[in-house]
This record gives sequence, C-alpha cells and structure tokens, in this order.
Amino acid sequence: MDYEAFFTAELEGLKREGRYRIFAELERHRGDFPHATRYTERGTQEVTVWCSNDYLGMGQHPKVLAAMHEAIDRCGAGAGGTRNISGTTHDHVLLERELADLHGKEAALLFTSGYVSNWATLSTLASRLPRCVVFSDAGNHASMIEGIRHSRAECHIFRHNDPEDLDRKLRSVDPSRPKLVAFESVYSMDGDIAPIAEILDVCEAHGAMSYIDEVHAVGLYGPRGGGVAEREGLMHRITVIEGTLGKAFGLMGGYIAASAALCDFVRSFASGFIFTTALPPVIAAGALASIRHLKQSEGERQAHRDRVAKVRARLKAIGIPMLDNPSHIIPVMVGDPKHTKMISDWLLENHGIYIQPINYPTVPRGTERLRITPSPVHSDEDIDRLVGALSEIWSRCALARVPAAA
Repeated sequence: MDYEAFFTAELEGLKREGRYRIFAELERHRGDFPHATRYTERGTQEVTVWCSNDYLGMGQHPKVLAAMHEAIDRCGAGAGGTRNISGTTHDHVLLERELADLHGKEAALLFTSGYVSNWATLSTLASRLPRCVVFSDAGNHASMIEGIRHSRAECHIFRHNDPEDLDRKLRSVDPSRPKLVAFESVYSMDGDIAPIAEILDVCEAHGAMSYIDEVHAVGLYGPRGGGVAEREGLMHRITVIEGTLGKAFGLMGGYIAASAALCDFVRSFASGFIFTTALPPVIAAGALASIRHLKQSEGERQAHRDRVAKVRARLKAIGIPMLDNPSHIIPVMVGDPKHTKMISDWLLENHGIYIQPINYPTVPRGTERLRITPSPVHSDEDIDRLVGALSEIWSRCALARVPAAA
C-alpha cells in the first residue's frame, strides 16, 4: 500500500469539503487578553480572540501568574513522572482538596485533561461494575463516547436532554443490573443546558449512578463557580461531577469529584490515570489560585454575563442568525462548511477578528457555525468591531438575516 498517497488523498477530501483545519499561530499578550499576535508567512498581525474557552480570562489573572511563578521557583518545572511512581506533590494534594470542597464531595482526582478524565473514569466504572449498563445523552462529548466504547459495556443512547426517554430506556433493563447515566450540564456547541433535576429524579427512581460533565460550567455558574449543579442546589444528588481546569479556570487538566471510595477506585484501576505523567506542580498551583479566587469573587462572572448579553443583543438587532440558549455560548449559524471557513478567514484577514469555524464532525452537517465566546475583558470597542464586521460580511455574501422580533 502507498501509505503517503492514502494520507494525502484523505486530507484532500477534507479540503474539498471545506473541513480541513488550519491552526492560527497566535501569541497571547500577558495582561492584555483577548488580544494576541498572529504569525503568518507575511509577518505578524494584531488580532482579537473571540472563540477562546478561557472564558473569564483567568489564564492572565495576576493571582494565577504569581502562584505559578512561586511554584516554579519552589518546585521546578515537571512532576517527575506518574503519581504512582514519583509525581504526587503537595500541590496536587491541595488542589484535589480544593476541588472536593468546590463540589461538596469527599474527594477529587486529577487528570491531565478533561478528555482523559471522562475517558478514564467512564471506561473504568462501566467496565469494572459487573453487568453495568450505560445510558448516554445523544449530545455527549467525544471523550465520554470514547470512554463508554472502550469499556465495552452495554450502552443505550437517550434523546438529548429528554428525561422521559431516559426513563423509558431505564425501565427496559433488568432492575438488578448496575446502571450509569452520563450527561453534560452545558453543551458546548449549541449552548443548551440539561434539565439536571429531572434527570436526577429518573436516576434515583431506577437506582442509577449519575455522571455529569460540567467542563463548560465550572467557574462560570453557581455562587462559588461550582457549575450549573451548584447554581441549582443539586451537587449532593450527583454521584460523579467531572470538570476541567482548562476553560474558565484558565489552566489545563481535568478532574472528577465524588465519594472517597469512588475516587480511590478510579485512582487504583484507571489506566488513563495510572500510566500518565502527572500535571506539573506549577499548573496545579495556578489552578489552585484560580479556583480559590473564583470561589469568593463574583466580579468576573457578573462581567461575563454582561458581555454575553451585550453581544447577543447587538447581533440580534442586526439579524445575525444565532441559536437561542440560556448559556454563555453564542453559536452564529452559517450552515455550510465552505462558507463558514470563508467567513472565518475574511474576519481574520480584514478585521483581525479570530473566530475558528466549527464544522463536521464537531457538529452535524448542515449546522456549521461560528462559536463566539465573549469574556469579561472584551471591551465595548471590541464588540463594536465584531458586530460591524459580521454585518459587513453578511451583506457582502447576501446571507439570510433573522427579522427582528416585533
């Protein structure tokens, strides 16, 4: 087989469909997020980032940077290996305690990313619980899907955010079998929010464990940033809360929070934890500072809500089509991969506005979009430029606009 020819042909197929991903080479400016420098073959360009998952700009927060400088001076750069061998540090222990407290759980367990925490935890629980049956929301993230697949457990997909369909599917399974229901709080592409209480009612009625992915909610929702479940007073009813350090907390890494026995079980059996080099102490220290700050500071969350509402209102006023949702995510709908990429490229080249196109397989074909994520540090001037540029390209391309509500 001509392997190189195969690779090239597959890549060419992506390019023909308009789905080939080109990474923008960016350098963020310390203390000046969301502004960055873009590097191209023609030189550099100053840009404003509108699609970062650093939702609150905590990756630039002085407390976070100070904690990381202190940690690297104190500990050095790396963790030294897996935590089983040489990588457990005092910073890991402090961070896990802080995360357990954030979610009102007995314990927490750190992973190298949110993807790994989902994959490792779901695959371990579903594979080792005898005869376990998993019930997975149809909109779940790839990391959850892959973890469930890897477990080889029996799996039923219930309709997205549909507790009644979940109840029907749970009723079809032998009541004596262990059951695990996996879903998210905020779904990152459409920005919709799960009916958590109703799903938990169904789980409890059938004796099922509940597993919620709060990666797009931690830091942003709840009085201390514990997520949508904290905001709604439901954390105590959830078996496993999974989150990330790589979005609103501004660093990297993933975690679960649950009972001490469950966390110890995953720690002891999950290959994705056991055989992976631990997060560097400097990352753990920065995340600890970020979480502690957001536990007691409402200012970032309030400013974030203000910016989201302003961007949404301004785009609605000029008829830019968006998915309506109750979260902080603003999906601007285009519906064609080539058009979406063209708009993204045009915004970057002509206005220094960086919004990465979102195409299949991240979203279904025909729902291609620009995913806008305002932050507290986007200025009124930034918003003016964004709205003006989107209005201009919508007119240039004669794209359909949504009539303003009467």
